[in-house]
Amino acid sequence: MAKTLQADTRSRDTRAELLDAGLRAADELGVRGLSVNAIVAEASRSKGAFFHHFPDRDSYLVELHRRLHDEMEQEMRALGGHLPFGGERLAVVVRVYLDTFLERPGVRAFLLEARGEPAVKREISRRNEHAADVLAPDFQALGWRNPGRMARLWTAALAEAGIIELELGRRDHETRQALEDLAREAPGG
Repeated sequence: MAKTLQADTRSRDTRAELLDAGLRAADELGVRGLSVNAIVAEASRSKGAFFHHFPDRDSYLVELHRRLHDEMEQEMRALGGHLPFGGERLAVVVRVYLDTFLERPGVRAFLLEARGEPAVKREISRRNEHAADVLAPDFQALGWRNPGRMARLWTAALAEAGIIELELGRRDHETRQALEDLAREAPGG
């Protein structure tokens, strides 16, 4: 039993190391340069270890996307989970999402490039639907008709804000303010 536990721990550690290596390498190489060879070299692991954990490059890219967004979601919950539904919680989402990508511009550029990969595109769609489900109660609390649709549109606007800041290489306070303005009480609400 102890042997199995140790093997499971080593396996999880190796998987995490491969994902960490991909995030580091993405900063330098982008999606086209992020080959299995580059990942295993960065992680100091073998190709066999890579393919033990990920059947192919596409599944790795999807997992990389999931990991980054899961980490952001955890931070958003830690910073805003205690707040009542509404604009203040949405402001936390804006800050965490955009600041994460400003701190890691290579990763953001990599994720933008990876959108052309069909498996990643499906994961992005799934993640956006999840975000809309999580954020809909905030828009409902603000009095928006059809809060689910507003949350989905707002999520798309947040992603576009990330692109704007990536191109600028800095925070764009006007764009951030526009997102927060959309996260206010509904017109006529």
